[in-house]
Amino acid sequence: MYEDSQNEITRLVVRCAQLLLAYGAESDLVEEISQRLGKALGIASIELSISSNALVLTSLVHGRCITTTRRIRAHGINMMVICELQRICILAEKGIYGANEVRRRLAHISPKTYPAIAVVPMIGLSCASFCHLFDGDMMACLITFFASAVGIIVRLFLASRHFNLLVNFSLTAFVITAIAQIGYLGSLSETPQAAMAASVLMLVPGFPLINAISDMVKGHMNVGISRWGHATLLTLASVIGITIAMQMGGIF
Repeated sequence: MYEDSQNEITRLVVRCAQLLLAYGAESDLVEEISQRLGKALGIASIELSISSNALVLTSLVHGRCITTTRRIRAHGINMMVICELQRICILAEKGIYGANEVRRRLAHISPKTYPAIAVVPMIGLSCASFCHLFDGDMMACLITFFASAVGIIVRLFLASRHFNLLVNFSLTAFVITAIAQIGYLGSLSETPQAAMAASVLMLVPGFPLINAISDMVKGHMNVGISRWGHATLLTLASVIGITIAMQMGGIF
C-alpha cells in the first residue's frame, strides 16, 4: 500500500470513529467498527485510544505507522447515523464499497430527526402513560400530557437557540413542574403527585447512563466515568429546575 493511500484510509477510518462517538455510540462499538473498516480497506492494524473529548488513531501497514488525533464534539444521540456507519462498514467488508465510495458516503452523512409536530404529542402521550402506570387519575394524565408536551416544545426551542444543555434541562424542568402543579389547584386531580412525577420523566438521561455503564463494564473507564458525570450533571440541572418551581408554587 502506498503512503498516500494509507494516509487517505486513515483519515476515513478516524472520521468514521469521530462520527460514531459524536452521535452517541459506546466505545467498544467505536473500536470494533474502526478496526473492521480499516482492515476492509487494506490496513493491517488499527489501534484506537478514546478519551472523553478526543480520540487518537494509529494505522499500521508493513511496519509503517500513521497516527492522527481528532477532537470530539457531541451532536446528540442519533441512531440513524450510527446504523448508517455500520452499514458502510459491512458493505466495505463485502467488497461492495471501496475507499472512494466510503469517502463519498461519509461526506453525505447528516443526522435526520423527527419533526416537532410528531415528537411533541408522542412525548406527551408517553409521559401520560407513565402517569397512568403510577395510578394517576384521568385528570392527572391530561395534566401530564399538557405539561410534558409544553416541556418538549421549550426544550426543542432552547436547543435550536444553542443554549447550554444544562441550562436547557433546568429551564425545561422548571416549566414542566410549574405546569404540573395545576393538579393541586382546586383539587382538580386526586393524584396530583403522579402528574408531578411522570411529567419530568422525559428529562431522565437514560441513554447516556446506559452507555456509561456499558463503557465501564467493558474496560473503558475514563470514557464511562466522563459520560456518567455528564448524565449526573443533567440530572442535577433537572432537579434544580424542579425544586425552584416547587418552592415558588409553595408545594415543597
